[in-house]
Amino acid sequence: MIITNFSKQTNEFKETKVLKAKPHWQGQNLSDTVVKSKDTKMQDTAPDSLIINSLNRGRVAIFIDGLSLFHTALQLGIEIDYVKLLCRLTNGSRLLRAFFYTGVDINNEKQQGFLLWMRRNGYRVVTKELIVPAENFKKSNLNVEIAVDMITLAPYYDTAVLVSGDGDLAYAVNAVSRMGVRVEVVSLQTTISESLIDVADCFIDLDSIKAHIQKDSNLGYSYRTPSNSNL
Repeated sequence: MIITNFSKQTNEFKETKVLKAKPHWQGQNLSDTVVKSKDTKMQDTAPDSLIINSLNRGRVAIFIDGLSLFHTALQLGIEIDYVKLLCRLTNGSRLLRAFFYTGVDINNEKQQGFLLWMRRNGYRVVTKELIVPAENFKKSNLNVEIAVDMITLAPYYDTAVLVSGDGDLAYAVNAVSRMGVRVEVVSLQTTISESLIDVADCFIDLDSIKAHIQKDSNLGYSYRTPSNSNL
């Protein structure tokens, strides 16, 4: 895994917490990877387990831009296993909450079944109805929702994991950083905004962890549509 760590020793977490046993969905710690400094003159080739595991990430809150992740998966040629993704991003730390933001088509039963599955497998789903602008294609933008949740919840978590490459979120990342929160940004290195990398404490390239978060080809999710749900 390629991880760029920009943290400074003087910018530690707000407080040290005694962590409870990790939930059943949390996977093993990251290992056998390379950590690189943002300054190429100060590269460190030590395994990230020696660095990340030495940090107390405290409570972790995860914020996933669903549309951004969908397009990234298409570029990587994989289908995301969202249970594996949650395990990987939590990385053995105490999970406060994992948000998944996406636009929805209320007439798409397959999508509704997917979102129902997400809600029942560890995610808090935040949706906005898709709109059709003048260009005649559907789109949605939930950057405001992501930014508001990151800032309002900042007193309750120590590390934010943002899965997005949108530079419009740089201001929100900078705001929670000033509140003492560590921010890890997860995206595709070839498409992420430089302004977002500049304000993050740590950057993880999705291309470097795709083997650990992709769905097994012989398995599939059992998504239930509203018409056959037990709700």
